[in-house]
Amino acid sequence: MGETGPQLHAIDLTRTFGRAPRTVDALGPLDLTVAPGEFVCLVGPSGCGKSTLLRIAAGLLRPSTGELAIRTSSPHPAAMIFQDYGIYDWKTVQANVRFGLDIQRVPRREANARAAEWLARLGLADFAHAYPATLSGGMRQRVAIARALAVEPEILLMDEPFAALDAQLRTILQDELLDLTQTTGTTTLFITHSLEEAIVLGDRVLVMSARPGRIIAERRPPFPRPRTGDIRSASEFTALKSELWELLRREAVPA
Repeated sequence: MGETGPQLHAIDLTRTFGRAPRTVDALGPLDLTVAPGEFVCLVGPSGCGKSTLLRIAAGLLRPSTGELAIRTSSPHPAAMIFQDYGIYDWKTVQANVRFGLDIQRVPRREANARAAEWLARLGLADFAHAYPATLSGGMRQRVAIARALAVEPEILLMDEPFAALDAQLRTILQDELLDLTQTTGTTTLFITHSLEEAIVLGDRVLVMSARPGRIIAERRPPFPRPRTGDIRSASEFTALKSELWELLRREAVPA
């Protein structure tokens, strides 16, 4: 693939769990292309295979058939952020953010400097030596985001990272992530149950079918970048949210 090709490309991707005769078709067949620097949001009914797709992209699961290729110049192309933070309670905030850099054997002085930079960007500088158990849910998720971005990944994989947060905090972190990803230009594949979140953040919103998940619709939010959370009050925002909800509702209700 040339430099202008997609950064992430899935062809006829499927995943089945279990053994015959008790197999479950969890995903696909699914085709997906994500361009460099693009922020793609996936929405779909519960159990449609969204997380399965992300875990295949992260290399945590193998597809049953088909393939998923990531074009990258980095030995550590993807970083993943989960709903449950995935940070280590026994490490300080600074050590959590530095963790990926330590694995990459980045020299300690440089790792500390990069960790400090991301702690500052995410409003965590005063908590560098605190432990996660002393932090709120929103702060813990900020730690997870800082840890993922500190390794400067080419692709960010986010699995409902704000789902456990209250509505006000969720809105704040959406806006922070919007600002961060527009600044860094990091290619992002983001799974969410929130249509509002998908429209605020995404260059494209892809709607998945009920299990086994396939992509059944694509919409491009009509808001140029750089954008801010102010688009939530636009009439086009409300119209697109209604349209996406109608598509999802049909998938969520059994035939």
